[in-house]
Amino acid sequence: MRGVLTIGLLILSNTFMTFAWYGHLKFKEMKWFENLGLISVVLISWGIALFEYFFQVPANRLGFKENGGPFSLVELKVIQEVVTLIVFVAFTLVFFKNETIKWNHLVGFIFLILAVYFIFKK
Repeated sequence: MRGVLTIGLLILSNTFMTFAWYGHLKFKEMKWFENLGLISVVLISWGIALFEYFFQVPANRLGFKENGGPFSLVELKVIQEVVTLIVFVAFTLVFFKNETIKWNHLVGFIFLILAVYFIFKK
């Protein structure tokens, strides 16, 4: 159960972080954000990223073996990276329709899946 909860919290965390890091690139399409300066955009992104920590920190605390969770520190990091890429790809395809996923991206993702396999191999 802790493993599933950890992964769920990581998905939520990465969703907020992806919006914080890349969502502002769509601000120019929104009337009320189109004239914001860099400092304003940074502060808005920082505010969004704050919510990322509300999910990331509990995910790591719940999931870490030394806190009773199922994952080592390395396993937590690899899970987080894979979740980040999945969330990023979904975000890109939904919000940035001019971006495409190419064959070399898919090959890279396959290598990441192989990395997960080898990290979790006992």
